[in-house]
Amino acid sequence: MTETPVRSLMRAIACAVAVFSIAIASAQTGDAGAKLEPAAALSAKYAATKDRLGRTSFGRPLQMESLEGKDTVSGEIHAVVDHSFAMTGAALSTPSQWCDILILHLNTKYCRPVADSRPAILHVVIGTKFDQPILEGHRMNFAYSIAARTADYLQVNLNADEGPLGTRDLRITVSAIPADDGKTFIRLHYSYAYGTIARVAMQAYLRTMAHDKVGFTVVGKETDGEPRFVGGMRGVVERNTMRYYLAIEAFLGALSAPPNARMAKSLGDWFTATEGYPRQLHEMGRSEYLEMKRKEYARQQG
Repeated sequence: MTETPVRSLMRAIACAVAVFSIAIASAQTGDAGAKLEPAAALSAKYAATKDRLGRTSFGRPLQMESLEGKDTVSGEIHAVVDHSFAMTGAALSTPSQWCDILILHLNTKYCRPVADSRPAILHVVIGTKFDQPILEGHRMNFAYSIAARTADYLQVNLNADEGPLGTRDLRITVSAIPADDGKTFIRLHYSYAYGTIARVAMQAYLRTMAHDKVGFTVVGKETDGEPRFVGGMRGVVERNTMRYYLAIEAFLGALSAPPNARMAKSLGDWFTATEGYPRQLHEMGRSEYLEMKRKEYARQQG
């Protein structure tokens, strides 16, 4: 069947959103633009926020911030996870395990480390939030590196210099230190830059399919007294920063299960966690999500 111009535009917009969603990455070791955070700075952040983390509106010890520039957008989460630093560090230090994290996200259709690549490369396919043939997605390669790993500090980076539809400098940085009571304090920084094509596609998306989508930051009150949440590009980056954080949390929690049951537990736990924020993150029913992801994970293992 011939694709109409409207359908072509909607597909382009959906792909642009998917790119923004996966715009994960992080910088190479020593890259001054990666905003690497030393252990001392992260420790200071933990000391300054740990008493407030248990009193946030998220229902978990977590704080979120976001920032929009002229052609950049970023989101950042600081949180405590209920797992030891040793276990967390080991779990986040292997490229293949990052693929098990990324596949939990709605838009990730495939992830596989490239064999024998130096530095490590993750080959990722990004698509729409619903079931989609892999050939219709965007193929992207992300450089994976461990910027620092000591007895009390970890920093893991993924980085892509260029992405589809004008995106560039796709970055995610995950750093961690030991926290009180045998837990771990994590910082997730997620950012990307975009050009004219991506900006136009995203603006069209925000006016149409995402006109009622919001993020988590409260920017005022509605006429009925309910909180008014941030929208626009900051709303987009906040939703996806949360999705990636919850993927890390679900992956870590599933490590207590037998190896052959971990993916199923990760998928179920991730969906349950996202449904805790239905205003921002609900997209589909549980059975639809699980069926789609089981298929995608099986394809990823093939």
